[in-house]
Amino acid sequence: MRQVSLREFRTRGAKALESVPAGETVLLSDQQGPAYFLVPVLGDITLEDQELRRAMAKASLRESWRVAEDSGLDRMSEQEIDKEIDQVRVARRRRKAG
Repeated sequence: MRQVSLREFRTRGAKALESVPAGETVLLSDQQGPAYFLVPVLGDITLEDQELRRAMAKASLRESWRVAEDSGLDRMSEQEIDKEIDQVRVARRRRKAG
C-alpha cells in the first residue's frame, strides 16, 4: 500500500497517483494522520472489499478507544463493566414488562 499526502492529491489529482502501481490501494493522509483509502476496482472486488471493511472496522475501533479514553471508560474494571451491563439488562426488562 502506498501513501500519498491528501494535499498533493487535492492539488495534483491523478498525477499524484502516477507512481502507484495499478491495482494497489492508496492511503491518503494529512497532518493529523491517515484520512482516506483509495481502493482500485479491478475484476473481482472481493479482496478489495474485505480490505476496505477491515480498514473501516479498525478506524471505528480506534475511535471507540479514543472516546473511552476521553471519558475515562478505559479504566473500568471487569466488575464495573459487568455491573453496568447488568443494570442495562434490568432496565430493558422493566421497559418490556411495563
